[in-house]
Amino acid sequence: MARRNMPGGELSGRVAWITGGGSGIGLAGAEELLKAGARVVVSGRTEKTNKEAEAKLKKLGDAEAIQLEVSAKAAVNRVAAGIEKRHGRIDILVASAGTNIAGARRNFKTMTAEGWDEVVRINLNGLFYCCLAVIPGMRARGDGLIINISSWAGRYASVLTGPAYNATKRGVIAVTESINMEECMHGIRACSILPGEVATPIMRKRPLPPSAEEMARMAQPEDFGKAILFVATMPARTCVNELVIAPTWNRFYVGGLETPKEK
Repeated sequence: MARRNMPGGELSGRVAWITGGGSGIGLAGAEELLKAGARVVVSGRTEKTNKEAEAKLKKLGDAEAIQLEVSAKAAVNRVAAGIEKRHGRIDILVASAGTNIAGARRNFKTMTAEGWDEVVRINLNGLFYCCLAVIPGMRARGDGLIINISSWAGRYASVLTGPAYNATKRGVIAVTESINMEECMHGIRACSILPGEVATPIMRKRPLPPSAEEMARMAQPEDFGKAILFVATMPARTCVNELVIAPTWNRFYVGGLETPKEK
């Protein structure tokens, strides 16, 4: 029997909004927050993925899914306002929506300005819009948590991930640090989670997608669901500023990563 959220859960009464929540790390985080008693709203770009996620999450607790393109700031504001109107608050934001340029066209010799713009729109602008939308309510209540999903590439840039992804994920860390600097006196905490390789759908965009065996050795989305829950259940007096999590079999250390090939 599915475990539903209960009034006595550790996050009972809390409302969480998770972008990029239709799959991967976002969906895993939604599942863990639901199990801990939170009310969860996930948003994503794809209607089919959203519907599948909503059906899965509703088996665990009070959940809904909303279609959203985070790079559209007016739409972000509408969604945030709608959540606050229906549920009265947004206590936790998990900004997990992200993308990279598909295939081998993500490096300076092959990428386009349009490819750069798309990654910046989603990974950095979209994340910023979501943070900006929830901070006023959190500030007014004197409490709030923002968890921004950055990347190993945000701390350790690589040719594999490319300049657009490297730059935007490092920017995510800077946005998170800025929130803590400016909003800690208002009870708002922010955390950057920096995943190493994780077996999520974005791996299909790699110039050479990893094999099933390689994916099995990577960190899994549920590992990051637990990390999100850990950060969300820390006492309000405590801020986890940054959390770096990588697979034990780390291909950035042991080799085996492909080099992008020009086409």
